[in-house]
Amino acid sequence: MQAFIVERYGKKNALQQAEVPMPELRDDEVLIEVHAAGVNLLDAKIRSGEFKLILPYTTPFILGHDVAGVVTRIGPRVRQFKVGDEVYSRPDDLRIGTFAQFVAVKESSVALKPGNLTMEEAASVPLVALTAWQALVGRADLKKGQKVFIQAGSGGVGTVAIQLARHLGATVATTAGTSNLAWVKSLGADIVVDYKKDDFESVLGDYDVVLNSQDGKTLAKSLNVLKPGGKLISISGPPDAVFAEAIKAPWLVRQVMRALSFGTRRKAERLQLGYSFLFMQANGSELQQITSLIESGAMRPVVDKVFPFEASNEALAYVESRRAKGKVVIKVR
Repeated sequence: MQAFIVERYGKKNALQQAEVPMPELRDDEVLIEVHAAGVNLLDAKIRSGEFKLILPYTTPFILGHDVAGVVTRIGPRVRQFKVGDEVYSRPDDLRIGTFAQFVAVKESSVALKPGNLTMEEAASVPLVALTAWQALVGRADLKKGQKVFIQAGSGGVGTVAIQLARHLGATVATTAGTSNLAWVKSLGADIVVDYKKDDFESVLGDYDVVLNSQDGKTLAKSLNVLKPGGKLISISGPPDAVFAEAIKAPWLVRQVMRALSFGTRRKAERLQLGYSFLFMQANGSELQQITSLIESGAMRPVVDKVFPFEASNEALAYVESRRAKGKVVIKVR
């Protein structure tokens, strides 16, 4: 089969299109013929080697964390899916590889594709929607009437998180550029801060939850918009000791992560706030709940551009430019 692979780690190293063997199918996996694959900033970071301590992939490997397609084979222990099912998934770490014609995915990480979405729309959903779900539902336990600040409202995670928070009944604030203010409001944001003109720290206050997806400077300012007892959940770091324990990191890596997050944790503690780092996990049952929200109309995917399979490097470069409104997708079949 054809696939785009990382031959060597490096920010400037292009993915190589190559003929590779079909994936080995384990007993608890389904083989998916890939129709479309979502492209994420995580793909660029893994290619550049930023996550080698957390995810030690051995080169060469196939990149790609989002898939929508059709089940073509099932392992002997698979019970929930059959050949011909239209499905979507965020494959498990160390079993990624959706920039390819086929990918093998654990049954527990797969869900039936929403019936009202195209394959390209469905491929845009899993990673960002699961990130939003695990942050706002799992970590924050966001309730009706609470206030949540979601950074970068026009980004992949932001566009989904705004809709989910609104569905949960929260008051939603976000940031966006001047040209995107009205559009982000149409997704469900109540307050949109123009980051080109205003500092969100001086506009917002007394929030219950912040979902941080930006740099360390933004994270530090985000602590100041929370009320005592509030929660800051960061998907962009710094990783904390709890995360290090969860991934069973070696002792030295655990100490590094503890040191990286020390300043943030100390400031959060002083302000009586909770801080946690979230690195989302594949989860088919959560994805099935997201399917229900999409089919009911409570959430809709936002796709900026669809690139042909041959243009996978161009798609990745566009995501790295951070100009995308919503998600970027590769059409494989």
